[in-house]
Amino acid sequence: MKHEKLVYICSPLKGDVEKNILRAKRYCRFAYSKGFIPIAPHIIFTSFLDDDNQDERQDGMQMGLKLLLKCHEIWVFGDVVSEGMVIEIKMAKNYRIPIRRFNAFCDEVEGDILCLKTME
Repeated sequence: MKHEKLVYICSPLKGDVEKNILRAKRYCRFAYSKGFIPIAPHIIFTSFLDDDNQDERQDGMQMGLKLLLKCHEIWVFGDVVSEGMVIEIKMAKNYRIPIRRFNAFCDEVEGDILCLKTME
Protein backbone atom coordinates (compact mmCIF):
# COMPACT_ATOMS: atom_id res chain seq x y z
CA MET A 1 0.00 0.00 0.00
CA LYS A 2 1.35 3.38 -0.99
CA HIS A 3 1.03 6.03 1.71
CA GLU A 4 1.44 9.46 0.11
CA LYS A 5 -1.33 11.75 1.33
CA LEU A 6 -1.23 13.33 4.77
CA VAL A 7 -4.44 13.33 6.78
CA TYR A 8 -4.90 15.43 9.91
CA ILE A 9 -6.60 13.50 12.72
CA CYS A 10 -8.97 15.77 14.62
CA SER A 11 -10.48 14.32 17.80
CA PRO A 12 -10.96 15.39 21.41
CA LEU A 13 -8.09 15.44 23.89
CA LYS A 14 -9.95 17.24 26.68
CA GLY A 15 -11.76 15.15 29.30
CA ASP A 16 -10.41 11.63 29.77
CA VAL A 17 -7.03 12.39 28.20
CA GLU A 18 -5.63 8.85 28.40
CA LYS A 19 -8.74 7.34 26.83
CA ASN A 20 -8.87 10.06 24.17
CA ILE A 21 -5.23 9.47 23.23
CA LEU A 22 -5.96 5.75 22.84
CA ARG A 23 -8.92 6.63 20.61
CA ALA A 24 -6.74 8.98 18.54
CA LYS A 25 -4.21 6.17 18.07
CA ARG A 26 -7.04 3.93 16.81
CA TYR A 27 -8.11 6.68 14.41
CA CYS A 28 -4.52 6.95 13.16
CA ARG A 29 -4.44 3.20 12.60
CA PHE A 30 -7.70 3.49 10.65
CA ALA A 31 -6.28 6.27 8.44
CA TYR A 32 -3.13 4.21 7.88
CA SER A 33 -5.27 1.21 6.87
CA LYS A 34 -6.94 3.43 4.26
CA GLY A 35 -3.59 4.37 2.72
CA PHE A 36 -3.00 7.75 4.38
CA ILE A 37 -0.19 9.09 6.54
CA PRO A 38 -1.96 10.17 9.76
CA ILE A 39 -0.88 13.32 11.59
CA ALA A 40 -2.29 13.60 15.13
CA PRO A 41 -0.69 16.59 16.88
CA HIS A 42 -2.56 15.91 20.12
CA ILE A 43 -0.72 12.59 20.38
CA ILE A 44 2.65 13.96 19.27
CA PHE A 45 2.83 17.17 21.27
CA THR A 46 1.32 15.89 24.51
CA SER A 47 4.25 13.48 24.71
CA PHE A 48 6.50 16.41 25.64
CA LEU A 49 4.24 19.43 26.28
CA ASP A 50 2.02 19.93 29.33
CA ASP A 51 -1.54 20.48 28.12
CA ASP A 52 -2.43 21.92 31.54
CA ASN A 53 0.15 24.68 31.08
CA GLN A 54 -1.66 27.36 29.05
CA ASP A 55 1.50 28.58 27.27
CA GLU A 56 2.51 25.04 26.26
CA ARG A 57 -1.06 24.20 25.20
CA GLN A 58 -1.08 27.30 23.00
CA ASP A 59 2.30 26.38 21.50
CA GLY A 60 1.04 22.86 20.79
CA MET A 61 -2.08 24.23 19.11
CA GLN A 62 -0.04 26.59 16.93
CA MET A 63 2.35 23.82 15.88
CA GLY A 64 -0.63 21.59 15.10
CA LEU A 65 -2.21 24.25 12.92
CA LYS A 66 1.03 24.56 10.95
CA LEU A 67 0.91 20.82 10.36
CA LEU A 68 -2.74 21.06 9.30
CA LEU A 69 -1.71 23.35 6.44
CA LYS A 70 0.55 20.56 5.12
CA CYS A 71 -2.25 17.98 5.08
CA HIS A 72 -4.40 16.94 2.14
CA GLU A 73 -7.50 16.34 4.29
CA ILE A 74 -8.75 16.64 7.86
CA TRP A 75 -10.73 13.78 9.38
CA VAL A 76 -12.92 14.71 12.35
CA PHE A 77 -13.79 11.85 14.70
CA GLY A 78 -16.47 11.48 17.37
CA ASP A 79 -19.81 13.01 18.27
CA VAL A 80 -18.56 16.09 20.13
CA VAL A 81 -16.05 18.80 19.31
CA SER A 82 -13.64 20.45 21.70
CA GLU A 83 -12.60 24.10 21.64
CA GLY A 84 -9.36 23.11 19.90
CA MET A 85 -11.21 21.04 17.32
CA VAL A 86 -13.43 24.00 16.41
CA ILE A 87 -10.30 26.05 15.68
CA GLU A 88 -8.86 23.25 13.51
CA ILE A 89 -12.12 22.76 11.60
CA LYS A 90 -12.56 26.49 10.95
CA MET A 91 -8.98 26.75 9.70
CA ALA A 92 -9.51 23.78 7.37
CA LYS A 93 -12.65 25.48 5.99
CA ASN A 94 -10.79 28.77 5.52
CA TYR A 95 -7.98 27.05 3.61
CA ARG A 96 -10.39 24.78 1.70
CA ILE A 97 -8.84 21.62 3.10
CA PRO A 98 -11.32 18.78 2.51
CA ILE A 99 -13.10 17.75 5.71
CA ARG A 100 -14.43 14.26 6.37
CA ARG A 101 -16.43 13.30 9.44
CA PHE A 102 -16.38 9.93 11.18
CA ASN A 103 -18.10 8.62 14.27
CA ALA A 104 -16.15 7.00 17.11
CA PHE A 105 -16.39 3.64 15.28
CA CYS A 106 -14.70 5.07 12.16
CA ASP A 107 -17.89 5.02 10.09
CA GLU A 108 -18.08 8.01 7.80
CA VAL A 109 -21.10 10.22 8.47
CA GLU A 110 -22.69 13.19 6.75
CA GLY A 111 -23.66 16.53 8.23
CA ASP A 112 -22.23 19.85 9.31
CA ILE A 113 -19.40 19.23 11.73
CA LEU A 114 -19.79 22.51 13.56
CA CYS A 115 -23.35 21.51 14.50
CA LEU A 116 -21.93 18.79 16.76
CA LYS A 117 -22.21 19.23 20.50
CA THR A 118 -19.33 21.22 21.98
CA MET A 119 -17.48 19.74 24.94
CA GLU A 120 -17.82 21.66 28.19
